[in-house]
Amino acid sequence: MFHLIWSIIVGFFVGLIARAIIPGADHMGFWMTAGVGIVGSLIGGLIGNAISRPPPGSKFHAAGFFMSILGAIVLLLVLRYVFHM
Repeated sequence: MFHLIWSIIVGFFVGLIARAIIPGADHMGFWMTAGVGIVGSLIGGLIGNAISRPPPGSKFHAAGFFMSILGAIVLLLVLRYVFHM
């Protein structure tokens, strides 16, 4: 249960950072921002693991937070293109 709450909190902050970088994406609410951050984190995590895997047993991937932001930015750009936000 704590992992889910932590994912929402981190996803929200990742979504806020991505929203601040992409102009015109500031009209989203809390849940949409958190959703973009969480999905962006998943996208960034997949890209990060494809490029470089963390050492066995480590709980933190060095590029994980930055890749999460990059994944959220990519997701916002795709959403903007699809829905003309």
